[in-house]
Amino acid sequence: MEEALKRELGTAVLRPTGHSGGGCISQGQSYDTDRGRVYVKSNSRPEARRMFEGEMASLEAISKTQTIKVPKPIKVIDLSGGTTLFVMEHLEMRGLSRHSAKLGTQLADLHLHNQQLGEKLKKEESTVGKGQGQMEVQFVDQFGFHTVTCCGYLPQVNDWQNDWVTFFARQRIQPQMDMIEKNSGDREARELWAKLQLKIASLFCDTEIVPALLHGDLWGGNVAEDDSGPIIFDPASFYGHSESPRSALSSSWDKKHETKGD
Repeated sequence: MEEALKRELGTAVLRPTGHSGGGCISQGQSYDTDRGRVYVKSNSRPEARRMFEGEMASLEAISKTQTIKVPKPIKVIDLSGGTTLFVMEHLEMRGLSRHSAKLGTQLADLHLHNQQLGEKLKKEESTVGKGQGQMEVQFVDQFGFHTVTCCGYLPQVNDWQNDWVTFFARQRIQPQMDMIEKNSGDREARELWAKLQLKIASLFCDTEIVPALLHGDLWGGNVAEDDSGPIIFDPASFYGHSESPRSALSSSWDKKHETKGD
């Protein structure tokens, strides 16, 4: 594996640092290279490439907003034998502690970023030589994402929808109900879901929902910090309702998020 990794990264140096990690999904190892230290996740499941490609696209999208720190993604690599690697920047992380309030502030910044792009675009549409075409990060007016992302091994199909209710019902809840029916044949759940679908829109009436770029799998195990501030990682991003991750990190969220007007 290490020879293939050296070749793919174009490095003459590949030295394990002794930093290892991982969870129930993938294993991880840090290496020193002649271009700096990297962290390499490995997984041998057939769905590993799809999972890593979604994570890489998510990290790229969050990084471009310049609102909150994430590891810089580098490359997804297929090895002979069926193992897939995901190479990213190594960050010296520790458990979230003194920067928890700052995490709430920066999550609010992330969730407001697309809305602010839209407001800026409206102001510049009438200005000669300016507009969406010159923005590095472009305003998104739909709900979804440009690729499949995964929570664990579970794929999240992010087909674009024009409104939040349709996206939430069709791309998030319906797949879960399909799994319930497939695995347990729960007729009651199917009947209740059919009734609930008719009422979802009423829960969001008179509410303007602007698509917000979300981490997508936000919980305490996917946040950390270093000396500079909070770090989020292992995302499964999409453009959705800005308040949908609220229950996952209520303490840090409540300290700062609401003061941003999000």
